[in-house]
Amino acid sequence: MPEKMPFSAVICEFNPLHQGHFWLLDAARRQSAGVVCILSGNFVQRGEPAILDKWARTRLALQAGADLVAELPPSWACAGAERFARGGVALAASLPGVGSLVFGSEVPDAEALNEAAKALLSPDFSAALSRLPDDGSTFARRRQQVLGALIGPEKADLLRHPNAALAVEYCKAILELGAPLAPVAFPRTGAGHDQAASPGQALSASQLREKILADENIAGLVPEFTRKTIQEEMSAGRCPASLARLERPILARLRAMSPEDFASLPDISEGLENRLYKASRQAGGLEELYALAKAKRYTHARVRRLVMAAFLGFTSGMPDTPPSLPVLGMTARGAALLKECTLPVHTRPEESVARADDLYALSAPVVQPCGRSFREGVIKI
Repeated sequence: MPEKMPFSAVICEFNPLHQGHFWLLDAARRQSAGVVCILSGNFVQRGEPAILDKWARTRLALQAGADLVAELPPSWACAGAERFARGGVALAASLPGVGSLVFGSEVPDAEALNEAAKALLSPDFSAALSRLPDDGSTFARRRQQVLGALIGPEKADLLRHPNAALAVEYCKAILELGAPLAPVAFPRTGAGHDQAASPGQALSASQLREKILADENIAGLVPEFTRKTIQEEMSAGRCPASLARLERPILARLRAMSPEDFASLPDISEGLENRLYKASRQAGGLEELYALAKAKRYTHARVRRLVMAAFLGFTSGMPDTPPSLPVLGMTARGAALLKECTLPVHTRPEESVARADDLYALSAPVVQPCGRSFREGVIKI
C-alpha cells in the first residue's frame, strides 16, 4: 500500500453510533492511514436486533470517517465474546493493509490485556481450571479466579470490566490466529456498559436505545448525523427495531424445536438444552423464558444469545471463522484495500445472512418485505 502507515480496524456494533464511538474512530484515523470497521449485522451480541439496520449503521460509520465497512455475520455477531472477537479479528486480518486493531477499554493498557490473554491460552490455565471444584458458579467467575492465581488478583480484576474483558478476547484471537495486528487500547469514554451516565458524561448505547425506543429527544446526545439518520429511519418505518416485535415469532420457532434441535445449538452444554426446551414450552413471553431457563451457572446474556441462535437457525457445526469478507460500504481508499484481501470478497449476502435479514425485517415498526439484502448495493461515498 502506498500509505505511510497501515490502516486500523475497529470491531463494532454502533448500536447506535454515539459520541464515544466517534471519538474512537477519530483517534484511529489520527494514528493510521485509514479505518476499517468490522460491523455487526442486523443482530447483535445482546441477543437482539440492532435498533438501526446494518445499512443505516454503515452510512453512519462512513460519515464518521470509516473507509471500509465489512459485516460480521450474525453467527459471530450474535455470539459470546470469544466467538465475536475471533470472527472480527479474522476479518480484519484478511486485509493485509490493516496493521492494528483499535478498541476502547476501561483498562487502556494493551500490555496488561495481552498478558491476561497469554495466561488464558496457557496450558497452566487449562490445567488449573480443570482442577477447580465446580461450585455451580458461572464460567466467567471461575475463569477470573484461576487467572488471578496465575498473574495476580489485581491483574485478573480487569475481567470484571465488560470492554476490557472483550479486549482480552481480541488479544486472544490475535494470538491464536497469528494475526499481524497490533492491539491498540484507548480509554473508554462515557457511561459504563448498561450504567447510568453521571452529569456531563456521555450516555452509553443502552441508555440511548432506551431514549430512542421511548421516542425521546436525543439532540445533543449523539453526533448530529446520527440523530438525522435515526429520524429518517423512523420516518421510513424502519426504526427503532425492537425485540418485542419478534417475541411471538421466536416463541413459535422454539416450540417447534425438538430436544435434539436444542442440543445442536452452538455453545450449548451442561444440560442447558433441557432447560431451554422445557422453558420454551411453558413461557408466555421472552422474559419469562429467560427466567425459566436461567440458573446460577448460566448468565442471562448466554440464555438470550442461545434463544436468538435457535430463532436464526444456528448450529454447533458452523465455521470457526467467517469464510468470506461481506462488504457493506466503502470509500475509494477502502476499495483499494479489497484488492489484497485473502478471503473471497462478497457484495451480495450469503443465504444464512439473507435469511437473518428477512427475519430482522419483522422487528421494524412497519414490517419490511423480504429480500432487502439483495436490493441494497454497497454504500459508497
